Amino acid sequence: MLKLFFDCRYTRTQVHDGISRFTASLVEAAAEQADVTMLISDPQQLNLLPALPHLQISSPTSAREPWVARQINPHRPDVVFSPMQTMGGRGRNYPLILTLHDLIYYAHRTPPRDLPALVRLGWRAYHLSYLPQRLVLNQADAVATVSETTRGLIRRHRLTRRPVELISNAPPAVECPREPGAAPTKELIYMGSFMGYKNVESVIAGLNRLPGYTLHLCSPIQAAREAQLRTLAADPEQLVFHHGISDADYRTLLRRASALVTLSQAEGYGLPVVEAMAHGTPCVVSDLPIFREIGGAAMAEAGTQVVPGQDAEALAQAVRRLQDPATFARASIAARARSQEFSWADSASALVALGERLAGHGRAARR
Repeated sequence: MLKLFFDCRYTRTQVHDGISRFTASLVEAAAEQADVTMLISDPQQLNLLPALPHLQISSPTSAREPWVARQINPHRPDVVFSPMQTMGGRGRNYPLILTLHDLIYYAHRTPPRDLPALVRLGWRAYHLSYLPQRLVLNQADAVATVSETTRGLIRRHRLTRRPVELISNAPPAVECPREPGAAPTKELIYMGSFMGYKNVESVIAGLNRLPGYTLHLCSPIQAAREAQLRTLAADPEQLVFHHGISDADYRTLLRRASALVTLSQAEGYGLPVVEAMAHGTPCVVSDLPIFREIGGAAMAEAGTQVVPGQDAEALAQAVRRLQDPATFARASIAARARSQEFSWADSASALVALGERLAGHGRAARR
């Protein structure tokens, strides 16, 4: 069985973000098909990870990162997979798979505010040209990405000479989706960060045209950013900030709300969209290629309504259309059906198959 070391050092400790959920979901599915060891940097990360063998090594933001292979080599993995592209590879004696989720930060260079100042400075410098990305990706034996949209961008910009493999995001398994014929509440859901390109301002502008609706903003948020967004609401009582929401509470919300909404200006995948669809919850999204990829060929039939990203009235109209019981039921059924075309088991199979190919090549080269 493939001895797969899985870099889980980007996992959060309390509430998942997108990379964290991708990591936890994929490593759990991969453990059904390979001998998996999780690489962590903080024992608290185990709060959100499956109960699997693990090895604690240095943080991915540590000065030791370029030479992190020195900590891994003695354990003799067949292959190492990282859900990010920044894992160090100098001196390694194992095949390495790096992941590039998107190219968002070439157009939107502002880094996450919770990163150390020095890391934020490096982040900006890294995205000034494609050269650093090429150097990083070409140190790997293969590159993974989560969507055909991003794979196309990687190829268009010639970011790597390595093979680019699709290891897709997917929704969680939902045994009992919502009842399509049950009337939804006048609640909307936003799940995602509050960085500028996420365009939460336009979502709130749309809410201002929907009296009686409540918008649940589920992710952690800094106090200053929350105060800024509250000033944009015609009625601040329509905004509910959860500051991070448990999986159980999130599922409950998804099973009763009218829609998940996002008017993001850029995405590599948009995991909350397919998660909502898995529960049978319709989505209203901005007109991005990735959302069209997730929604499939017939977007309206898949329970996903696409609107111009800056058009608050279009968002409001899309939500109003879901007030019709028949329209909502059709959208709910179609969303659920489309979501079932994605699975973590399939993504894990793609990862393990890639790892086995690389491990075989590595053994042949050593012989």
